[in-house]
Amino acid sequence: MLSKLRLPWVYLMGLALLFSFTACNNDDDDITVNEDKTIVEVASEDARFTTLVSALQRTGLDAVLSDENASFTVFAPTNDAFDALGVDLSILTDDELKTILLYHVFGESFISAQILEGKTYLNSASTNGPDGTPLTVFIERTGSTVMINGTATVTQADIGTENGVIHVINQVLLPLDVVGHITANDDFNELVAALGSASGDLTTTLGSTSTVYTIFAPINSAFTEISTTLSGLTPDQVADVLTYHVAAGANVRSTDLSNGQTVGTVQGENITVNITDNTVTLTDANGNSATVLLADVQGTNGVIHIIDKVLIPSNL
Repeated sequence: MLSKLRLPWVYLMGLALLFSFTACNNDDDDITVNEDKTIVEVASEDARFTTLVSALQRTGLDAVLSDENASFTVFAPTNDAFDALGVDLSILTDDELKTILLYHVFGESFISAQILEGKTYLNSASTNGPDGTPLTVFIERTGSTVMINGTATVTQADIGTENGVIHVINQVLLPLDVVGHITANDDFNELVAALGSASGDLTTTLGSTSTVYTIFAPINSAFTEISTTLSGLTPDQVADVLTYHVAAGANVRSTDLSNGQTVGTVQGENITVNITDNTVTLTDANGNSATVLLADVQGTNGVIHIIDKVLIPSNL
């Protein structure tokens, strides 16, 4: 089962909630159900999805999504979405295409009413993250509008099938790296701005595929809290602050953290991990602590843990 990680961003209550979607019933009044047709059969009969169906067939995923005993959710790009991508799918290897397609698939069935207002992170069926970890998708619901990764919009929801649900989207989803995830979520606007003002072109560095990163990413309010301090820093000092939130060379997920553990950073100083019950905090070189609000946002080149404070190295 794939899990849904949701942080109550509006209230910033601090502790992420981990739970699973419940499967939707075929008699749900809010969903049009094709009780005797699988996801692939429904898509094959819809002229909007000829490119998608062809890609599924090429990679063998049509057989997977035809399993009547399984349950899936598929964010299905239309032909127009593939055309807008501007990529000739024939030049992609089967594995590359399969990675993209699985990034649209979730291993349980959920209807749009189960996507809560606000911001949600879901683990996709694509296991192309470091060490074979599932890649995360960012979903934001505002009223009746649902956006994926900050770019794609759900144009038609809740096409029910015998083995799951199809939600139609207007753009193809490409797996995000750590920079892509930070950019997609406007709760990181201040972090994005800081990356741009720091020396060393950190945005390009953190987008590299040659190194795996673990990033402790402060939300906007964390930067606002120390705005006076930040305004007096040089670009080199800003870079020191930001690289103090980055560990390079390993995809350190929450299950890899332990109480009292020290994490070496790109800046050169350590961060100390503290775990009490279900709460994880990080202590910087000055003895100040930040709380992990949500863990394990998985990108193609590393993982992000969202925190509520900016960590400050001792040399500032």
